[in-house]
Amino acid sequence: MSAIGCVTGAFQVTQIIRLTIAGGGIPMSISVELKSYELAQACQTGYMRHIKAIEAGYDQDRGIEREANHWQRHIEGACGEIAVAKAMKVYWGGGISTFDAHGDIDGTGWEVRTRSKHGHDLILRHGDKDDRKYILVTGTAPKYEVHGWILGADAKQQKYLKFVQQIGRAFFIPQQDLQTLGSLK
Repeated sequence: MSAIGCVTGAFQVTQIIRLTIAGGGIPMSISVELKSYELAQACQTGYMRHIKAIEAGYDQDRGIEREANHWQRHIEGACGEIAVAKAMKVYWGGGISTFDAHGDIDGTGWEVRTRSKHGHDLILRHGDKDDRKYILVTGTAPKYEVHGWILGADAKQQKYLKFVQQIGRAFFIPQQDLQTLGSLK
């Protein structure tokens, strides 16, 4: 492992890069641990997004029953977005209801999908945009692994299409089929 650190004002930011190397020396995944202030940002963004989802009826549109952990899903999703922004050294603004126009990470058009277990696949649905790049993040607060990415159109292949009881019909892309983070632009 190698650590990258910098001191900014009163805060020290340390990022650990797990050296799971692909050909060409590009990290396959990046480990990110969120700080307390980042967790607070994610919590606020997550609960605001959840309220908007309730108002808009998004969960019912997908045929998913409302569960107690829907609040957690929105918060963990925001945590995953912050983890990607830290790993890729880009700005995250924590927008509410801006995902459709701009993606999850401001100005990039990237979509972030956060899953709790490190072995889980990246999930896309038929309605997801073909021209967006979808990034897989695994873990739970405060520790995450930022894996690779895939273009929406490339993910929507018959070989990835499955039906899973709690999720429904969707495309499940294994981690080994994702592009490396070093190729993400």
